[in-house]
Amino acid sequence: MDNIVLEYRDPLFGIILIVALIFVISFITYSYGIYKERNARKDYRKLSLRFELGKLKEEDYVHLYKTYNLPFDSILLLASTFLHKGDYNKAISVYLTLLEHVNERVKKEELLELLGTTYFKGGFLQRSKEIFLRILKFSPHNKNALTYLLLINEKLKDFKKAKEITSSLEELDANMETDKIYLDSLIILNDSILSFERRTELLYEIFKENKIIERIFINFLIQFNKQFFWEHIKEFDCSKFIDVMWYLNFDDINFEKVLENKFLVELYNAKGYLNTIKHSDDFDLDILILINQHEHKIKASLDFEFICSSCKHSHPVFDTRCPHCHNILTFNVKHHLTKSFYESYQSLQ
Repeated sequence: MDNIVLEYRDPLFGIILIVALIFVISFITYSYGIYKERNARKDYRKLSLRFELGKLKEEDYVHLYKTYNLPFDSILLLASTFLHKGDYNKAISVYLTLLEHVNERVKKEELLELLGTTYFKGGFLQRSKEIFLRILKFSPHNKNALTYLLLINEKLKDFKKAKEITSSLEELDANMETDKIYLDSLIILNDSILSFERRTELLYEIFKENKIIERIFINFLIQFNKQFFWEHIKEFDCSKFIDVMWYLNFDDINFEKVLENKFLVELYNAKGYLNTIKHSDDFDLDILILINQHEHKIKASLDFEFICSSCKHSHPVFDTRCPHCHNILTFNVKHHLTKSFYESYQSLQ
């Protein structure tokens, strides 16, 4: 009996027993880890597959962020795919859901900016305005928020409020000289209390010092003060708004003044309103003049595109602000030959 007790008290046996227990525990822990990792990978593959199919739900982004510790920037990058697809409502839902789970001030501010810009792109101007005002409450020097507030007020036609914001941006070393000239012009243009004659006078004073508003001024004159326009035609560079002059109604054209302007003479010979020259220095106008002289006229015309001198993006219609980079009056008009609408329409018959 004593011998048996001594065997159990053998130190070597105890060491072996401890090693065996450590091995068993390690094996169980390792096996459980593999099992857990496999389940996590399986879950992640399902989630990834849903993302590939474009079926991620708002809570899935939170799941990726909290469970898999996916970097915050990567989550935003995933969410941005909806913006590229134009699915603003989906992007907005993702940002709103993430906002409920993000506590860090910097990340929350970044999310709010993304939410505000997405509302802006989606046309939800009032909601966008509320978001950027919320940002400015705890970050009054946020230049991006101030810039978007300026754009929003401009779109809402609150030009005086927009101009007030330029002062705040100037304090942040932003160059707002062009913006102020532009907004001053819009304030005058949209002041219904002023007569057309008074608006013309005020805009003319701005134009003489700042040719940048030329197209804005021209559009106003053609609509409300054609007499002033033709009386001052020599002060304008008509090639910069060739599309406006091309589409001008025949009855609105003062041909006496046109004959004093080389460019307009070539333009309206190309249009077929005049027949006084044989050629033009402009290739497209020259082709149209030659076509007009032919017995069997081909229905041809000019088409126009507008290229931003700042971001180089091309747009089919003119806008005072580039929709892409938001710079003011940076569109340059380009023209090229095209089949006229009449001929294109006839070919469909």
